[in-house]
Amino acid sequence: MLDMSLSIKANPGVPFEIRHADEHLLVVEKPAGVVTQPGKGHDRDSLLNGLFADYGHALQNLGESRDWGLLHRLDKGTSGLVLVALRNAAWENLLEQFKERHVKKRYWALVMGRPNPAQGVIQKPIAEVVSTRKKAVLSRDGQQAVTAYKLLAESDGVSLIEARPKTGRLHQIRVHMASLDCPVLGDDMYAGKIKMPRVPRLCLHAAELSFIHPATGHRMTVTSPWPADLKTTLKRFGLTPPKL
Repeated sequence: MLDMSLSIKANPGVPFEIRHADEHLLVVEKPAGVVTQPGKGHDRDSLLNGLFADYGHALQNLGESRDWGLLHRLDKGTSGLVLVALRNAAWENLLEQFKERHVKKRYWALVMGRPNPAQGVIQKPIAEVVSTRKKAVLSRDGQQAVTAYKLLAESDGVSLIEARPKTGRLHQIRVHMASLDCPVLGDDMYAGKIKMPRVPRLCLHAAELSFIHPATGHRMTVTSPWPADLKTTLKRFGLTPPKL
């Protein structure tokens, strides 16, 4: 029976995996193709709808002002880890950690070409554009955006990279890598005129989250291996899955 007291429609059919759970927070793995929160055309099939099926009362208690426990989001096409608070105190603590950049994130991506230099830090401000689709652009008037990256392997004109965003702007890794003429495979929004091979989906995965637990005060790190739905894509380019 549906709980009519919940503001978000619970949907136990939304796929995700729990990577860590305790009374204060969750770290969940979102598959590609699932949006993080309800929106136009996705009022019932978002990650948040799925979370409300099991954690609805805790998330309802956090309320809309605390984004129903969500501390950050992943693009629909991106797979990987999302941090969710279950208590008000945990949400406030973790939000402050994001602001102070105490939360560390590591992503893996398959990109076109080879980044030059092979390792570096991209510091290019990003602004959001209001249109029919949410889009980001490099702009002097945008917000500070910083991404550290390094080349892990390359083969057949494709590179496997690790990216560590220091800020959390819209489509940050995708925009920054495209600015090096190395768009993420599967990213038709930012590839421009660069021709890329066909792949099953956006080749971007949030592989690691590290933060200070709001109750224990100890740093904890949660990881997610290279996703199964992109293993064939890696093999196709003669690359092996990166290790955590």
